[in-house]
Amino acid sequence: MKAGIVGLPNVGKSTLFNCLSNAKAQSANFPFCTIEPNIGVVNVPDPRLKQLEALVQPERVIPATVEIVDIAGLVKGASKGEGLGNQFLGNIRETDAILHVLRCFDNDNIVHVDGSVDPIRDKETIDLELQLKDLETVEKRLDKVSRAAKTGNKEAQNEKNTLDKIREALLQGTSVRAVELSDAEREEFVTPLQFITDKPVLYVCNVDESSASGTNTHVERVKEAVALENAQVLVLAVGLEADIAELETHEEQQLFLEDVGLDEPGSAKLIRKAYELLRLETYFTAGKKEVRAWTIPAGCTAPEAAGVIHTDFEKGFIRAEVIAFDDFITYQSEQKVKEAGKMRVEGKEYVVKDGDVMHFRFNV
Repeated sequence: MKAGIVGLPNVGKSTLFNCLSNAKAQSANFPFCTIEPNIGVVNVPDPRLKQLEALVQPERVIPATVEIVDIAGLVKGASKGEGLGNQFLGNIRETDAILHVLRCFDNDNIVHVDGSVDPIRDKETIDLELQLKDLETVEKRLDKVSRAAKTGNKEAQNEKNTLDKIREALLQGTSVRAVELSDAEREEFVTPLQFITDKPVLYVCNVDESSASGTNTHVERVKEAVALENAQVLVLAVGLEADIAELETHEEQQLFLEDVGLDEPGSAKLIRKAYELLRLETYFTAGKKEVRAWTIPAGCTAPEAAGVIHTDFEKGFIRAEVIAFDDFITYQSEQKVKEAGKMRVEGKEYVVKDGDVMHFRFNV
């Protein structure tokens, strides 16, 4: 599961990527600085790990991770192959969620590909290119389905009705994620087509330092524009985040954050948001050798969660011993949790909850 950072050229995508990962993507003041997508595996900040570490005192601690992809900047005409259009659209189709960076600051020293700062215009430029690509997809599928629907095939008729709604919405400039459809319609007819504008999106408003802990008129306009889109907005001063990332120690970073009135780096909030956007959750294993956060899709069953550790765990699953995170912290050790009767034994049907501390029993 990976989230792709997208936006027009020169809005701060690669600088943001560098803040999020240890990989140093090329970042410069000219369009198409990024051509090949850069990929970074980023640790997910989770204060629960520190709490478990303090209680268990393991030899090592391993956090959950999320994959972030820095994709080349898009320009008008990308859906027809302009700029790096086809490559960009291919790269974004391979991601599971979109982090859409919008420039929401004024600075004459940083060139804008369209000559002026207007995040709504920028958003619409990218939306249009993605919608045009999705329109190609839906029209190809409709061509095939319409022939089957004419023969009286009931399922083909249902699919055609759904795809007609999507086509009409795209023609009106509405992304697939904003179209009102039933869960069944989405699952049967929409998800298999992997529409780009159906991917969950987080709009990242790149602001200057003075707006880092608040907002500005550009940000307010973005919030209004996406109100009906089932999307989230995060305000981030990417330049400031780059300065924080350059500091060598945690103590230096904390002092810097206090000086600018922030409680944590915005990049940490963004990573957690990306994790949520991908509908990922975390469960923990906790022992003397290792405290570890494991990444699972929301709604995962106990055997599926066990399979994340090793496929043999899923194949030979017998049961899971489960402690709620809050109970582990309250009673402060596995033994005391057991004595209090708070450890549960769960079977194959159990749906893992975010924060569960788990042991698996299996037999291969």
